[in-house]
Amino acid sequence: MCGIVGVTGTPDAAEVLLEGLKRLEYRGYDSAGIALIRGDGQLVVKEKGKIKSLEGALVGEDLTGTTGIAHTRWATHGAPNRINAHPHRSGNVALVHNGIIENYAALKVQLGKKGHIFESDTDTEVLAHLVDDFYDGDLTLAVQRALGVVEGAFGIAVTHVAEPDLVVGARKGSPLVVGVGNGVNYLASDVAAIMGHTRQVIYLDDGEMVTLRPEGIQTMNINNEAVTKEIQEITWDLGQIQKGGYEHFMLKEIFEQPQTIRDSFRGRILPDQGDVKLGGIQLTDWELRNVRRIIILACGTSWHAGLVGEYLFEEYAHIPVEVEYASEFRYRNPIIEPGTLCLTISQSGETIDTLEAMREAKRKGAKVIGITNVVGSTIARETECGVYIHAGPEIGVASTKAFTSQVTILAMLTILLGRRGHLNADRGTQMLRELERIPDLVQKVLDQSEAIREIAKVYADHSNCLYLGRGVNFPIALEGALKLKEISYIHAEGYPAAEMKHGPIALIDPQMPVVVIATKDGSYDKIVGNVQEVRARDGKIISIVTEGDTEIAALSDHVITIPDTMNFWMPLLSVVPLQLLAYHIAVIRGEDVDQPRNLAKAVTVE
Repeated sequence: MCGIVGVTGTPDAAEVLLEGLKRLEYRGYDSAGIALIRGDGQLVVKEKGKIKSLEGALVGEDLTGTTGIAHTRWATHGAPNRINAHPHRSGNVALVHNGIIENYAALKVQLGKKGHIFESDTDTEVLAHLVDDFYDGDLTLAVQRALGVVEGAFGIAVTHVAEPDLVVGARKGSPLVVGVGNGVNYLASDVAAIMGHTRQVIYLDDGEMVTLRPEGIQTMNINNEAVTKEIQEITWDLGQIQKGGYEHFMLKEIFEQPQTIRDSFRGRILPDQGDVKLGGIQLTDWELRNVRRIIILACGTSWHAGLVGEYLFEEYAHIPVEVEYASEFRYRNPIIEPGTLCLTISQSGETIDTLEAMREAKRKGAKVIGITNVVGSTIARETECGVYIHAGPEIGVASTKAFTSQVTILAMLTILLGRRGHLNADRGTQMLRELERIPDLVQKVLDQSEAIREIAKVYADHSNCLYLGRGVNFPIALEGALKLKEISYIHAEGYPAAEMKHGPIALIDPQMPVVVIATKDGSYDKIVGNVQEVRARDGKIISIVTEGDTEIAALSDHVITIPDTMNFWMPLLSVVPLQLLAYHIAVIRGEDVDQPRNLAKAVTVE
């Protein structure tokens, strides 16, 4: 979501801050700003729109200064404009904030009675005024006192003119990472912002603070008690967050999937034994055999991956599964029985709804496994065991490679649990040998990108689209529809194919294209009937079929073929043409594929 960058100890502070903001652009934002402490005070400049607008506003300004903070904002309280952009200032305090202050209205009234005057519509400005109100020569203490009276979620960075070499950071519910340098130290909401300067980082946990000065850092909790933190090493490089010759990050990430799927299972499968070894699963065989129920908690694309997992766990491990929207799970009273295993899925590991749902499940006694992409993320740190998906940095807001890596991990978990129950070794070996082929099969789908672009040209100006699938391909229909909505702004819905006649069939006409995932499986004959129903109403049919198919292909206006594989692994293939179709339609329509409007990469507010 919003991005934070802070630095102290370099004469190039302004350059470092702007570079960091650019590396956070993928998160989604609508305004940007910078606060730089100079010899004559504090320069605060902010602008609506992209970072280039901020750079334009800085032309001619004196940017000498060694300490500063910067921010990209995704609007929550108040319209996306310059006044509501961060940093917010009160007196000599400048502050940037990710999250939401829930009691800001009451605090605003109290501060107003003391003479504080507010310019913006934001909750963040209230926090800046609160720190200023508490300030008495010690910025760290003022921040601690302010955070003691606020309610809500925050990741903040704060500076004060009277302490020109100091940046104070604190977090609760919104991530912050400290970059440890040599005479220069950094603060950010994402390691991408600072990895060009240091690979040594410290991840703050909820309720923790940090003070950064050129000579060093100190970590503590909000009650001013010292906290010892471990310095970790960033293992990926800048090349992974660059486009590498592709027009968009999203296209690069779609084409990375043969490698990212391979990376997700590399060193984790034992084909000769028909088994899987996941080092992060710190559960005994006895505990795994006694899993009686699985609850999957996730949001968005990760929720769709969870739905695929539901089909796999129930069919092949014989374990009942519930897939819950994390945002709903935490606000009811879920029943957690002995033997319940909770899987929390989040690409970023910071999705606030998933994080809070996971905490609720833990409070109620569930065993919890985190499935995430980001090393050191909050979910990774707070789960007793977990699995990294190893997809590498995903910059495009619309998730692609993380989805297929999540599905791969869920499938391997299915085999792990199944082998401790009903799944025999020979069947496990067949599954894992086929998994080794999947990256090459995905590449065969990717090789059809230009043909899919020609189909996209036909439908780029349509306003609606229906996606249909059965069985394990129903979640793929949902995911395909979501991708189209996210980046092209075309209204799209995914349905189980059999449900079409229970309402959506009323929408079918020549202007309603229907994407049908119709691979060869046990429901093939049924979906042939669904395609006939669409065709009888002059609907335009784009079918995803198995190589060699003739029946559905003959009924379709456009056909995309995918290689044959076990039904267990089919979602890893059937989703790829839907990703490409959405991508090409969005590009043809001239949309900003990597940063679709109103969306954020990591949703850290409710």
